[in-house]
Amino acid sequence: MSALLVSVGCGVAGYLIGSIPFGWIIVKLVKGIDVRQFGSGRTGGTNVFRAAGVVPGLLTAILDVLKGVAAVLIVRQLVPNTAGWAEALTGFGVVLGHNASCFLNFRGGAGGATAVGTSIALWPWGGVPAFVVGSLMLFVGGYASIASMLAGLIVAVASTVGAALGAAHWSYAAYGWGVLGLILIALRPNIERLRAGTEKRVSWFKRPGPAQSGSPTAQQ
Repeated sequence: MSALLVSVGCGVAGYLIGSIPFGWIIVKLVKGIDVRQFGSGRTGGTNVFRAAGVVPGLLTAILDVLKGVAAVLIVRQLVPNTAGWAEALTGFGVVLGHNASCFLNFRGGAGGATAVGTSIALWPWGGVPAFVVGSLMLFVGGYASIASMLAGLIVAVASTVGAALGAAHWSYAAYGWGVLGLILIALRPNIERLRAGTEKRVSWFKRPGPAQSGSPTAQQ
């Protein structure tokens, strides 16, 4: 079987792994509700925090990171000799699955945490800075949407520079820009609110009551 077909197959496998909706599962178990009916309607850690509290939110974020790490590392061990494309397509597939889960009618999260996880596994020199900057923006700046976009941008730029210097595969750079595109597509409503100056910060010390999806308070 050609390396191309193997790599594409890994991308499909990554999509299925990424589609596992940990946030939806956790909120369902803890609160008995559908997290898609609250806040932004997404399944990521920030919206889980709004719907169910700090611990479920953090657990969701950790699991969303780990599914990205696990998928890439498994493929790296099992599928050699594809010039990095199997790993890169797996990572892209995981983020795509997280954002558009086949188990939730193609709804999901924004991909920030999962992109960080896959990026750390692919090339830590891109993933770790993205994690640090994204975390600072999220927990200090309070803007989950900006945190996700910054993380995606750092991965894309760092991977491209690394590839140009011969330190990373060009497939990783393609992954970085592809994932940044997925994040930007998912965050279109947030980008509009940022432009309008109506994007709300996340208060980690005072959790707001859940807001109906599509309401003016809906965030990432």
